[in-house]
Amino acid sequence: MTPALFGRTSTGEAVNRYALVRGAMRVEIITYGAAITAIEVPDREGRSANVVLALGSVEAYETLSPHFGAVAGRYANRIAGGRFALDGQTYTLPVNAPPNTLHGGPAGFGKRNWRVAAADATRLALARRSPDGEEGFPGNLDAEVVYSLPEDGTLRIDYRAWSDRPTVVNLTNHSYFNLAGEGAGDVFGHAVAVFADAFTPTDATQVPTGEIRDVAGTPFDLREATPLGTRIRTGDPQIVIAKGYDHNFVLRGPSDTLRPAATCTDPGSGRRLDVETTQPGLQLYTGNNLDGTLVGPSGRTYRSGDGVCFETQGFPDAPNRPEFPSTVIRPGQIFVASTAYRFSTV
Repeated sequence: MTPALFGRTSTGEAVNRYALVRGAMRVEIITYGAAITAIEVPDREGRSANVVLALGSVEAYETLSPHFGAVAGRYANRIAGGRFALDGQTYTLPVNAPPNTLHGGPAGFGKRNWRVAAADATRLALARRSPDGEEGFPGNLDAEVVYSLPEDGTLRIDYRAWSDRPTVVNLTNHSYFNLAGEGAGDVFGHAVAVFADAFTPTDATQVPTGEIRDVAGTPFDLREATPLGTRIRTGDPQIVIAKGYDHNFVLRGPSDTLRPAATCTDPGSGRRLDVETTQPGLQLYTGNNLDGTLVGPSGRTYRSGDGVCFETQGFPDAPNRPEFPSTVIRPGQIFVASTAYRFSTV
């Protein structure tokens, strides 16, 4: 596979773009942030469109991007107060979402240029070493993400990571989906189901309180497909805190094999997305902080609600919550996780 030069970082590193193609599906990925910049799939009439939000330059990804399509790490989501303890030692992290650390800090995995380990027409493997102490995390961590198209309509993401010291790791992809097409407006008409009976409510800083709350009777009861706009403007305190959905759902079932996590359907285009994962949680985020200052490849601005994220993950702040599934790995252990995004039409 021959890559295309997407641009250069502020320090002069080349950022390359790779295209994976199988059947009617095309996926573009850049080495910066290991970020997905396009997923092109057909609608019910066979017309293809890019269904993820993106930016047009390396500079924009370096300075403006809210993790569009990027791999978030070392620790996706929030760590309370920018600190955690492991084996009796406290580690202090840079705070970039005051008073917390978000997505591994201001120079996390989504702000790094990854190395290409292997590439062909339907598979791209990217890797990087996060040195001991990077963004405050202990241990030299080797991480690998593999994007593949095992069949037409399916994008699979496989993660692996290992460390020479005890550490914490939580990797996810942060794509913002709009099944009507990038730049098509808000996703409030998208019907979303999340296969979870509980979620983790947050405090005012959007860090989980430790409670596992039943979704019944709340705006978070998405066990049946529901248009996102139906409850997103309710006065529920959790919705008010986040300005929409930005919460971790406790997925059903064992996390050793791929199992259903969520579905999303755009009635206008007929495009449907099925999300499967081995991870215990899924962060549903409705792009609440998009404010109209970012412009996508369509030439249209992105506003609040113009994309929806399905961030398969370990639970936020798990390093400080022993009651949550552990995100600790030790020498000799390998962090392994997989997610599949399956596209079809209805």
